[in-house]
Amino acid sequence: MNGDETILRFEGVTVEFAGVPALKRVSFSVPKGETRVLFGEAGSGKTVALKTALGLIRPVEGEVYLFGREITRLSEEELFDLRSQVGMLFQEGALFDSLTIEENVAYPLINQKSIHAPPEEVARRVREALSFVELEHTLEKYPSELSGGMRRRVAIARAVVTEPPLVLYDSPTAGLDPITSTTICALIMKNRDLRHTTTLLVTHRYQNGNLLANYRYDEASGKLVPATPDRPAPRTIFLGFRGGELVFEGTQTEMEASSDPYVGKFVKHNG
Repeated sequence: MNGDETILRFEGVTVEFAGVPALKRVSFSVPKGETRVLFGEAGSGKTVALKTALGLIRPVEGEVYLFGREITRLSEEELFDLRSQVGMLFQEGALFDSLTIEENVAYPLINQKSIHAPPEEVARRVREALSFVELEHTLEKYPSELSGGMRRRVAIARAVVTEPPLVLYDSPTAGLDPITSTTICALIMKNRDLRHTTTLLVTHRYQNGNLLANYRYDEASGKLVPATPDRPAPRTIFLGFRGGELVFEGTQTEMEASSDPYVGKFVKHNG
């Protein structure tokens, strides 16, 4: 595989906080268009991995390659340009309470200098992004006026408004009921399949990974449909973290066949 086909690559990455390892020599790669599902207990290193991929956290050892560039030694200014190609949904959505929904979704377009979107284009793209998550009627509302599921959908709109080739989702269904969680996953898959984005998803729910691995978004019906050999879902690999270490990497079939009790408990807790 050519280097330019790999969107993200970790090579022996170690991250420490006050001398305590949060990631320990983690290595994995994500080819263009593929999906990675990161699972593991709270504090196992999943969110740290996402933030390290963005250059928000710098490793003490190892290298991180984003779009073919080694980022661990780049300046903040250089990182800004690369980050404009990455969408990020933070835990709980992380919307700005004092901004309207329109202003929240517009934030990446206005604040990423490399995008250079004039005001009329910003307004159009914000409307399109909110329409994408079926919330175009919420432009003038504030986050406090929306339900938890709606706020998470707005956060997805903000993450994808720049149409980035890579999107990172940190626990997008945490705290939501199963029906709303499925709706959120459907929107993630809609963006993945219609825009062919490379996707990393942190989750505690095995069912989320199961959906991403075995279903695809059908544009004609607007629904999730089972993947078939003729129309497969993008290749999905599961990454298991424990105590900052990557302890599992494989397909869903391999995950379900694993004899590791740590891996097995995530399969059994199928919710």
